[in-house]
Amino acid sequence: MAVVDWPQAILFVRPYIVKISTPRVSGTGFLITSAKSNNLCGIATAAHVVNNAHYWEEPIRIQQIESGQSTLFRPADRAILVDDSLDTAAIVVDRGSFTFPETQLELIPEKMSLKLGHEVGWLGFPALAPGDLCFFTGRASCWRQEAGEYLVDGVAINGVSGGPAFHLAVDVPVRVIGVVSAYIANRATGEALPGLCVIRDVKQLQDLIKRFRSMDEAKEEERPPSATPPAPPNPPAEGVPTGVERRGA
Repeated sequence: MAVVDWPQAILFVRPYIVKISTPRVSGTGFLITSAKSNNLCGIATAAHVVNNAHYWEEPIRIQQIESGQSTLFRPADRAILVDDSLDTAAIVVDRGSFTFPETQLELIPEKMSLKLGHEVGWLGFPALAPGDLCFFTGRASCWRQEAGEYLVDGVAINGVSGGPAFHLAVDVPVRVIGVVSAYIANRATGEALPGLCVIRDVKQLQDLIKRFRSMDEAKEEERPPSATPPAPPNPPAEGVPTGVERRGA
């Protein structure tokens, strides 16, 4: 299979993208797993996009960009699985609410990470154009193994949180490396300088959702909201970049 270019990759990923809106914030999400057998699908996003809606039991509206389908999910209609340590979350909902592709996006294999220097692209809805799906790109600058995150040189991502980050592959059109989590601004001189985009691993979400046979099972895995309103996501862990390509090596 020939390697696709970025315009082709955008067209390939676009049908998997959704916009997530809550009464307080909005963000991006993407289909991470789907099964006809149980009519469920899991939509990956950043935990801070849905934390407050989960805590306050607020409705969440999910709009599939490609089809224009838009559905409001109340707490009884969904399960939210959150990993605060990675700022990742999955929203489990009825698959029939959307027209997603039959196949799923390929994730980077377990215990593997993208080699540094490779170009990474991501899609989302920036605050400057909240109604428009936008594409961004940068290069993998660092893999922080213990934190399960990449640092990618890129532009500010306010509003793009939860979108898929992917690279151009050889055996498949694209391979997802994670979910957009945060942006580390560069304030070294007090001026607006290029910063770093934080990409979090989502493999654990896909493995979890595959176990569910019903919404009731998904809700059993749903962690109750915390006793206090959720705090903003933690900044990336400090540490020396390992630069490894195989995790645990």
